[in-house]
Amino acid sequence: MFKKFSKDDVHTRTNVKSSIAKNIRNKIVEQYPLLQDHIDDIMPKKVSVSLYKCEGKIQLYVVNGEILFYQQFDDFIPELRLVHKYPEAFPRVQVDRGAIKFVLGGSNIMCPGLTSKGAQLPDEDWPVNKIVVVYAEGKESAMAVGKLAMSINDIKTINKDTGVELYEYLGDGMWNFRE
Repeated sequence: MFKKFSKDDVHTRTNVKSSIAKNIRNKIVEQYPLLQDHIDDIMPKKVSVSLYKCEGKIQLYVVNGEILFYQQFDDFIPELRLVHKYPEAFPRVQVDRGAIKFVLGGSNIMCPGLTSKGAQLPDEDWPVNKIVVVYAEGKESAMAVGKLAMSINDIKTINKDTGVELYEYLGDGMWNFRE
């Protein structure tokens, strides 16, 4: 999604009304309940939230010049820097070492990279389109954010095709975006 993202992709910048910012905060906590204790640090009530409307109907939510979340349609997707600050607050999957170079090149993650030795999937079944953070075998920090293209049970049983569709990864246009 953000492979070649730049300032030229931003069309408008507006400040969000405080009532709308409150609704955004509530929706974020609803989608990511583990952020409940941190939401005041992430989006303080008295700080202005900016909305950047971009190419492809993407909306960026910015506080103090830092992109926190983005949205294409419904889900709020955390920006990778925010994930690094609050790693425990987001659903995670882990790929094996062989998938690292492909993920950092912007490729979607295939099921075998999520089911092989070194990879980790949750025990519970997550639905299709759930937003997940991608970690790599032997690494501490997240390297990508994406959505499940199949449920967890389907990834484990079918074990072919795309398992996670990438939105953002280390080194892409979003990672390098500066205001």
